Amino acid sequence: MTQRLHLVFGGELVKPTETAFKNVEDIHIVGIFPNYATAFDAWKNEAQRTVDNAHMRYFIAHLHRLRDEETPASPTEELG
Repeated sequence: MTQRLHLVFGGELVKPTETAFKNVEDIHIVGIFPNYATAFDAWKNEAQRTVDNAHMRYFIAHLHRLRDEETPASPTEELG
């Protein structure tokens, strides 16, 4: 069975119209979730909690898309 992990994170942006964080050290890591549905619920909860701050944004990153097991390893991975 394939795992489809999702990371939910967010923080204050420099401008509400862009996706650059004001301070990367202050990024809030909500967690890693086993499927999109639970990640979406976590994202929605954080987004609603911070709705009064236009500069706060939360995102869902599809971790399972970052690594394709069918693709040969990169030279960096082969160092380990």
